[in-house]
Amino acid sequence: MTPRIAIEGVQRCRPSERVSGPRRGDFVLIHGGHWTSWLIQAGQALRYRGDSRRYTYWNHAAIFSDDRGHIIEALGGGVVERHISVYDAADYHVVFLRMADLDRDQVVAFARHCRDQDYGYLTIASLTLSLLTGLRLGFGVDGQEICSGLVARALERAGEIFAEEPWHATPAGLAKFYGILPPDDAVHAERGGRSHQAA
Repeated sequence: MTPRIAIEGVQRCRPSERVSGPRRGDFVLIHGGHWTSWLIQAGQALRYRGDSRRYTYWNHAAIFSDDRGHIIEALGGGVVERHISVYDAADYHVVFLRMADLDRDQVVAFARHCRDQDYGYLTIASLTLSLLTGLRLGFGVDGQEICSGLVARALERAGEIFAEEPWHATPAGLAKFYGILPPDDAVHAERGGRSHQAA
């Protein structure tokens, strides 16, 4: 399945670098170094094998809520809105999407609706069971979110259709769906300050 929403470009931000020109509705894939980040990578490696394993480099995702760099993300304490500057020490890629303003508004409206919701620990348990067994089972609680599920569900509001249940999406799944390669695999050609990848 190919994305309905086209990618305009991808910008890599190394530690101490920050994205230029973010837009509401675009999203970010992050490679974090926290112990929970490594657990997420290890869990994703149970599903993504062979050539697909490279996508497990990504262990967090968030969506831009405005053009000033604010993001909405699901963390252990729940869904919050804060500034991308909190990831200045991380390695991340921003995915710039081709969307109409109305679609961007719908994406952000959904993400903002999710603010203050609880983190989806039951969804994580379901996802872990699915990764361990290979079975396509899923359960969760309405009103709870995980990081990549929040991004996928928000992008549904702009007409995106995912190969898997959006609330069950992983950072690696988002990266694979949109063809976002980790730094070692990426082929970059600078165009207008944004790099485009050959997947």
